[in-house]
Amino acid sequence: MDAIVLAGALNDGALRAVSSAAYEAEIEIAGKPMVAYVLDTLNRMDEIERVAVAGYATDNLLRYMTGKVCRVDPGDSMVDSLIKALELLQSKRPVLVVTSDIPLITPEAIRDFLVRCQANPGDVHYSFVSKVQNEARYPGVQRTYVKLRDGVFTGGNIALLSPDIVRERIDILKRAASFRKNPVQLCSMLGWKYLFKFIFGLLTIREVEDRVSRALGLKAVGIISPYPEVGIDVDKPSDLELAAKALAQV
Repeated sequence: MDAIVLAGALNDGALRAVSSAAYEAEIEIAGKPMVAYVLDTLNRMDEIERVAVAGYATDNLLRYMTGKVCRVDPGDSMVDSLIKALELLQSKRPVLVVTSDIPLITPEAIRDFLVRCQANPGDVHYSFVSKVQNEARYPGVQRTYVKLRDGVFTGGNIALLSPDIVRERIDILKRAASFRKNPVQLCSMLGWKYLFKFIFGLLTIREVEDRVSRALGLKAVGIISPYPEVGIDVDKPSDLELAAKALAQV
């Protein structure tokens, strides 16, 4: 299959205090830009045929445009970048989508996700990681968690998407992406019944899958990954410190 790496975010948030890089993907960790770790992982996977990076043509990024890696300018939003990368690839099969800010990601973590997706067919597969798994592997790691009846989870940073579904659902995907850092607003898109159950920790992953599937006319599947690396993105100084320590030991 093909993969897309979203690498167009400006470094204008909390990480600006510890790095002068113009883009988050180019923030240096243990001697390499953050996106390089993601690309190295995808390059090591025989399952991935092509990789489209949605990122600006900087010298720091262009040096990684070799072999199966190509590049397209990002769009005005995450979903716009996704659409531009899909247009470049013209993929007919499901596409793996990965953010550029998960430098701890490994081929094993991605393969496990893909195997679980294959066992649960759908149009949209999204990843979750439990707090228990995160704390066991990286004690004290700071993440945004949500309490569901199934457990306490943080959202992952990899997904498997049907290209046709993405093209047909652009507006709703943009709205969902704008709420990705606010679980309450994201859940409110499902309706008041679901928001109420979410607030009281009564909502299940299956209910979310069913509601999204009915509302959008597709099959949505949530995948619980046992790999914390799927959910640990670098978006604040403490994350950068954790990643630097972990990668220095590799």
